[in-house]
Amino acid sequence: MSILIGVLALQGDVREHMQAIARAGGEAITVRTVEELARVDGLIIPGGESTTVGKLLVRFGLMEPVIAFAAAGNPIYGTCTGMILLADDIEGSEQPRIGAMRVTVRRNAFGRQVDSFEDNLPVIGIEGGPVHTVFIRAPFITAVGPEVDVLAEYQGHPVLIRQGHLLASAFHPELTQDTRIHEYFLAMVRECKGC
Repeated sequence: MSILIGVLALQGDVREHMQAIARAGGEAITVRTVEELARVDGLIIPGGESTTVGKLLVRFGLMEPVIAFAAAGNPIYGTCTGMILLADDIEGSEQPRIGAMRVTVRRNAFGRQVDSFEDNLPVIGIEGGPVHTVFIRAPFITAVGPEVDVLAEYQGHPVLIRQGHLLASAFHPELTQDTRIHEYFLAMVRECKGC
């Protein structure tokens, strides 16, 4: 059974995620409408500016459909901004959010753009050694609910988490040639589809 991944195409590394999914052996389309969302088996929410993307989700009539998509058990993977939007609590912010993951997130937790960095991190559930990670104005998780699994940490802060069919990272795997995180997400989608 084939699966189709949607990449939310309102802002951010849309092309890079689509290329990473292709390299990982999947098929991806851009999602800008409710009709496109209805076609996909899993959704990636790329990086960008979380307040802007939240407002665009509302403006384009996609916020409630994405919330319903998550509530129906469809897999979503959020990177950076996507992690922020998936969190049910954002420190110091009332911005629009999907709010499907039982976590508290701190925006720009590692500093500004000039404080961006890369590192190699071990990831639970990923074979083949540490994953090369790219952090750009990255958030991190300050609190997790009991249903959330922490798959990777940086300096004691959760930076890759999973809650059932939901996955979120503070870093940008689409900016590296390592496809293992995207392969992990594809496996989650296949599992949900019963492939």
